[in-house]
Amino acid sequence: MDFKDRVALVTGGARGIGKEICQRLHALGAQVAVCDVNVEGARALAEELSRSGPQARAYACDVADPKGADGCVEQVLKDFGRIDVLVNNAGITRDGLLMRMADEQWRKVLDVNLSGTFHMTRAVARPMLKARAGAIVNIASVVGVIGNAGQANYSASKAGVIGLTMTSAREFASRGVRVNAVAPGFIDTEMTAALSAEQKAKLTEAIPLGRLGTPADVARAVCFLASDEASYVTGQVLNVCGGMVM
Repeated sequence: MDFKDRVALVTGGARGIGKEICQRLHALGAQVAVCDVNVEGARALAEELSRSGPQARAYACDVADPKGADGCVEQVLKDFGRIDVLVNNAGITRDGLLMRMADEQWRKVLDVNLSGTFHMTRAVARPMLKARAGAIVNIASVVGVIGNAGQANYSASKAGVIGLTMTSAREFASRGVRVNAVAPGFIDTEMTAALSAEQKAKLTEAIPLGRLGTPADVARAVCFLASDEASYVTGQVLNVCGGMVM
């Protein structure tokens, strides 16, 4: 997988899975636009990456704001001249049982996870379609396929991301732009770090491979789908879940 002379924009790139994706794309030769509401974290990562290879830059971006998404893409195009890869990774959780879920909990998760993916996809569509090339990889989730108690908002948002992936793949294919999704299972990140040992053990029991995933597991799948190695793959959802969904 070679990303030399290519530009990758990663949302939610300052930490967790997004950070790992930025690091792996950069290691494979990509110039990286690290986009996040946490601009200090994005700046620290961009500076770290730029010291050891292709250029990386940080951008403040709230994907839930359509003008913010458009402005971020415009600035990346101005700075780098092109966008070859978009990874829609930005996402949040606001868990709670459906009957007790506040409207704000519902709206905020849908605004970031689903609308944010739409805003960024729409913003990069024009330059990618004009170039007749590009790859978009959306970060969905297995809970968007199977659901999860206490995550009605998150599950709905990720199911929406899967639907958006399929539709945009159909719309963009004739212009050479591919759109796919990666659906992680339970990944060992800051979100799962708060779980007790007992909770983690229970989760692991449901995973045939017998372990939680790592950010690197997800990043490798993202890089494959974004690369020319997947040039005949579009409109697909790749579950990275240790066999939990099969």
